Amino acid sequence: MIKAYLVGISNYIEGEDIEVRYHIYNDQELICKKSVFLAYKKPAIVNLAAVIIILKELEKNIGDEIIINVNDSALNEQIRGTTKTKNIDVLKMANTAREELNKFGNSLTIVDISPNWVELAKWNEELKL
Repeated sequence: MIKAYLVGISNYIEGEDIEVRYHIYNDQELICKKSVFLAYKKPAIVNLAAVIIILKELEKNIGDEIIINVNDSALNEQIRGTTKTKNIDVLKMANTAREELNKFGNSLTIVDISPNWVELAKWNEELKL
């Protein structure tokens, strides 16, 4: 089983880079630890962009059971298409993320760890925020 920890760190100053950090484990063995800087994106779509980046990294593991831990309660709604937002940028990016997720079928799960303080502490320690 592959377990990943993911965060997209936005910068609220327009023109500044965003940072995407992720760690990927295969059966508790660290296989990837990256911090990627991207051009400015609106804060509302930073985590969707982060999901797309980690999915591209995980393409070589299609078919394996994959769990991605994120600290964003709105992300699952955005990906499922059940969000009530009218923000066109969010809707477009969510559609792109859904297309990438469809490549994995049912083997990939995105888990919001924000309600579970134990998992949240582990996520925070893992990504050193």
